[in-house]
Amino acid sequence: MKIHALGLTSISSDGDLLDVYFPYIEFGKDHQVGDKNAILGSVNENLIEVSCNLKDLEHPIKDIADAYLRLHLLSYKFVLPNSMNLEGLFEILPNVIWTNYGAVSSKEIETKLLNSKLQNKGLIIKSIDKFPCLTDYIIPKGVRIADTSRVRLGAYLSEGTTIMHEGFVNFNAGTLGRAMIEGRISAGVVVGSNSDLGGGCSTMGTLSGGNHTRISIGKNCLLGANSGLGIPLGDNCIIEAGLYLTAGTKVTLPDNSIVKAFELSNKDNLLFIRNSTSGIVEAKINKSLLELNPKPVDRLP
Repeated sequence: MKIHALGLTSISSDGDLLDVYFPYIEFGKDHQVGDKNAILGSVNENLIEVSCNLKDLEHPIKDIADAYLRLHLLSYKFVLPNSMNLEGLFEILPNVIWTNYGAVSSKEIETKLLNSKLQNKGLIIKSIDKFPCLTDYIIPKGVRIADTSRVRLGAYLSEGTTIMHEGFVNFNAGTLGRAMIEGRISAGVVVGSNSDLGGGCSTMGTLSGGNHTRISIGKNCLLGANSGLGIPLGDNCIIEAGLYLTAGTKVTLPDNSIVKAFELSNKDNLLFIRNSTSGIVEAKINKSLLELNPKPVDRLP
């Protein structure tokens, strides 16, 4: 399958490539975003064309343009999280000053900041990072994001997803259906449809101690406020508020046998609680069924 994209680059005065915005991507014969003719009709010296095959995404990232293309493919939902090779991403992406005027090189920011004060232009520094925020490049359809700075480019957000102020979604991570996110979705983590991540909860990604195990959350799950997850969770599961379930957590089952939480990976219909008297972590059969609001209050076009 062929992938063809048109990108607009930001280049520093030293000639360093800072970022690439891809407003047009043709993914095979039947899928595309953007207006190719409108982009080609505008005279822009920073316009680039990138072409590759789907098979090329299995290889390590070659350069900055390739890195940004792969992040766009994720956020346009052409490919699923964990389906591409992202090796070399951190090494290749430059650390950039992200402002209300776009990407700025760290070598130039002090001069630009001074000039903005002298000319009363109001330069605002939003972050200093390798990754920009998603909505500076792509506006996902049917999604609510209370604080756009907390969702990185490369996030995969399905229609019907709500991300509240304390929610965070990293690159190569996201939701596979309608979901309520008030916690952290770390890199590599995917959340199944109709699941709810409570305020301040955390998922252990491959970059934050999850090792090579891909953490996932099944359908119809609830992570209570300030809870944590370090195993792949099956469907219709609940972790009570404040309980951090790591792979090595000792869990007592209904028959009083004790296993490590990792042995319960991808098992459905489990309720994880900490006994408030003994402190023991227990897994019980979850007989309830989580259901988010059947109709979103605000549905974006």
